[in-house]
Formats: sequence, structure tokens, C-alpha cells
Amino acid sequence: MKRYKTLNNYLKGIFKGKIAKIPINAGFSCPNRENGGRGCLFCSDSGGSEFSGDIEKTITEQIVNGKKMIADKWDCSGFISFFQNFSNTFANTDILRARYNEAIEQENIVGIAVATRPDCFSEEIYDLLEEYNRKTFLWIELGLQTSSESTAELIERGYGNDVFENTIRELKKRNIKTVIHLIAGLPGEDKRDFLDSIKYINNFKPWGIKLHNIYIQKNSRLFEYSQGTGFQVLKMEEYIDWVTDALMYLDKDVIVHRLTGDPDRKLLVAPDWIRHKLKVLSEIDRVMILKNATQGCLDNTNCHF
Repeated sequence: MKRYKTLNNYLKGIFKGKIAKIPINAGFSCPNRENGGRGCLFCSDSGGSEFSGDIEKTITEQIVNGKKMIADKWDCSGFISFFQNFSNTFANTDILRARYNEAIEQENIVGIAVATRPDCFSEEIYDLLEEYNRKTFLWIELGLQTSSESTAELIERGYGNDVFENTIRELKKRNIKTVIHLIAGLPGEDKRDFLDSIKYINNFKPWGIKLHNIYIQKNSRLFEYSQGTGFQVLKMEEYIDWVTDALMYLDKDVIVHRLTGDPDRKLLVAPDWIRHKLKVLSEIDRVMILKNATQGCLDNTNCHF
């Protein structure tokens, strides 16, 4: 058994069977890429996923293809349509409604997940999401990455913490589930900075969290930055230590959606160890046992470093 709350177990409890996410590239953009921008420092040309659907295909075709690929790995009772690439609320409500509808109308789709930025919302979009929240299983993913305003400026995140705080409060007012993205090992940050970000998001009691280490791909500005500055990514042992401590600080009720990243192996520059996802996850489990740790256990005197 895991020593933290996993999305897989949570969804099985809700839907009484295996639920898989189908990543969708719905053709959206991002405020940081408007007018010729290249996105945040760490972002690749794909805008958040090298393994999403084919932008040349319709959402329906992407879902059909996604189901076929998943069938080779798992026997699923349902699927989540995951709008993954770029900012999937960065459009007017007519466009959003059409694309969301196409996604939820497919066979065995039990819900949708929408990845976006906190600065891509309006009152009309909140209302639209509230509408979908009433008729399907919905969660919204917000790319915070760090609670440090100085790091956010360095990576050119493009918005302040006040924007994030307002957005998550508005979503929670409407009972919409939120998932927060954080990255370990951003330029200029140490372990304490990463743990400060964990403590910061605990204040907002999100439904879920996604954690992964920073990695460098050839199709990102971080590649150019690392060549010019000598920036080094975390070693595997460092990341395991950081993330297991983070789990101990993390509110015990938060659902853990991810603990490692999925770069394109052909484009990956560093670290090489991230290629071995199952090894990383098993090491996290092993170190949690060594630390006698469970999620949110720092109120428990048996939990130690």
C-alpha cells in the first residue's frame, strides 16, 4: 500500500473500476506565447505534454486513438478526457463549450480534466466550469510551479501569487476540484523553497497536487538557460529526499496525481534518471518506509527525517 493518497485509488473508489486519462491537444494557446512569446522558461514547444493527442486530429479522433493505446495496458471501466497542452481556458466560452462537449459526449467518458493557468479565467468561464461541474466529474489543474515570487519572475511565469489565490478561491466557491502543479529544483531554489511551496498551497486545501522535478529538453528555453548559466538539475537521490519530505508536509487529504515527470526521451538532456519512472516511484515508496513517513505525518511524533 502507498503511504500517500493516489489518484488511482481515489478514482477506483468513486467509479468502482480502473479509470484512465486520455490526454487531448485541443489547439489552445497560452498568454505567455501570444505575440511571439515562447512560454515559461521550463516549457517545451508542446506546451506541457509530449505525449498528448495529435493536434491534426479532432478531439473525437484523439479520444478513440487514446482508448486503443490504453487498452494495450489496462482494462478500464471509464476514461477522463484530459485537456493537457497549453492553457485550456484561454478562449471564449463558445469555443470552450464546443470542445468540452465533444470530449464528454464520447463513449465511456466519465469526466474531464482541464489544465490551465490562473490568469486564464473570467466570470463567464467560472460560470461555464460550474455548469460542467454539475453534469460531469470535473477538475481544474493550475500551473503554480512555485510560491516564490522571485522564482516566478525568473522563470517568467507571468502572474503573481495574488492571481493564483483569487482563482483558487473562486473555483472553491463553486465546489470545483483543483489540482496544483509544483516543480522541484527550479533555478535558484533549494529544498526549503520547495517545502515552502508545499506549505503555501496547504493554506488553500486543494483537492489534488502534481509534483515533479525540473528537467531539461532541447525544445525549451531552459536548455539555452542551462548552457549559459551552468544550471544543474537535481540528482535522483536529492529529488527522492525532497519529494518524500514534501509528502510529509502535504495536507493528508490532498490527492497525489503525480510524483515524477514524463519528458520526451528523444529531446531529454537531463536528468537521465527521469527515464526510469517506475524506479523513481519505487524509490519514493522505499524512502517513505525508511523515514517511517506517511502523507501529512508531521503532526505524528513517529514521523522523522
